[in-house]
Amino acid sequence: MPLAVLHALGVVLGWLTFLGSPLYRRRLLANARLAQQPLGVALQSVGQAGRMVAELPRLWLGAPVPVRWDGVVHIDAALASGRGMLFLTPHLGCFEVTAQAYAARFGAVKPMTVLYRPSRQPWLRGLVDETRERPGLRTAATTLSGVRQLIGALKAGEAVGLLPDQVPPLGLGVWAPFFGQDAYTMTLSARLARSADATVLLSWGERLSWGRGYVIHVRPLGADLPTEPQAAASVINAAMESLVRESPAQYLWSYDRYKAPRK
Repeated sequence: MPLAVLHALGVVLGWLTFLGSPLYRRRLLANARLAQQPLGVALQSVGQAGRMVAELPRLWLGAPVPVRWDGVVHIDAALASGRGMLFLTPHLGCFEVTAQAYAARFGAVKPMTVLYRPSRQPWLRGLVDETRERPGLRTAATTLSGVRQLIGALKAGEAVGLLPDQVPPLGLGVWAPFFGQDAYTMTLSARLARSADATVLLSWGERLSWGRGYVIHVRPLGADLPTEPQAAASVINAAMESLVRESPAQYLWSYDRYKAPRK
């Protein structure tokens, strides 16, 4: 189906969820308010969250979508250096399309491995595994073997992608500020960067209006990662904040970013 149709259906889905779930509604509004975002931005994000869900079948199973690049020179420079690339992407815009776009343009030269949490539903787990794996794009589950796979890819000069604003299990993160409030933040991203002396790049996929496709934005981290875990997590959280501020209406404010980590 055309992206414009899917996104229109997604807006309806987003608002039905927002109106039908008090917990979802409270969390979305509270997180946006904590980040000092106006109510208008929070309400715009309702439709954007619905678009995110509705576009997934097209991205997983359908024809390629239109993609433009902003900041591709940073990838070119990293490729020329021969170092591995660690892409950090928040829950902003269409984070599914960023890895696909990289694989389509650069995967034949340096494939990308993305970290993901397997679904608890067996039927969905199989679907996600089959649709995310494609030429130039590999997946690594959130397990010890998956982490080893990521380290190996970076040391081979390849690319790795992950969402550093996911809440990790207890013991695999530290408390660091995110929009002014402490959030349990993974230490894995900084450890991966140091383990292979990788180039750290920030990226996110901007969802264009009227189904016109996406713009993949790429930015350098712009700061050295400290060796101390909490300090490194603070630097990464600040970088994620900077991306969110580029288009706050496309951030997934409903994500339970400040929850206590599970055991």
